[in-house]
Amino acid sequence: MQRMGVTWHAVFILYLQVGGLLGCGCCLQNITLHVDMHRCGRCMAINTTICSGFCHTQDTNLKGFEGKRFLIQQGCVYHSMVYHVAKMPGCPAHTDPLFFYPVAQHCHCGRCNTKRMECIRPVVRNATHCSKYLRPV
Repeated sequence: MQRMGVTWHAVFILYLQVGGLLGCGCCLQNITLHVDMHRCGRCMAINTTICSGFCHTQDTNLKGFEGKRFLIQQGCVYHSMVYHVAKMPGCPAHTDPLFFYPVAQHCHCGRCNTKRMECIRPVVRNATHCSKYLRPV
C-alpha cells in the first residue's frame, strides 16, 4: 500500500510540472498602461492585455551547422492582436486627442518576428505612473 501512495505522489508532482508548463506557460496578462500626452498636459491609465510567460528555450555550445540544430529560441508572442483607441479628454482643439494601443487576443510560444518593433526595441522608460493625472469628474 505504501508503494501505491508513492506512485500517486510521483504522478501528482509530474502533473503539476507538466500543467505548469502547458497550462499557462505563455498566456494573456492584464496590465495598465499609463499614457502621458504632453501636448494635452494630461495622463490617462488604460487597461489592456499583453502576452507574458515562459517558453522552452535551449542553447548549445556546438558551433556551425550542427549547433544550429539544437538551438531553440522561443518567446511568448501574440498570435493575434488588435488596436483599440482611447480619447484623451481636455486636449486643445489643435491637437489630436486619440491614442492607439495594442490589445493581445491570443498568445503562443514562437520565434519573434524581428520586423516587428516590440521584438527588437528595448523599453525606453518605465511608464508605471503618470506625471499628471486626470482630475476625477
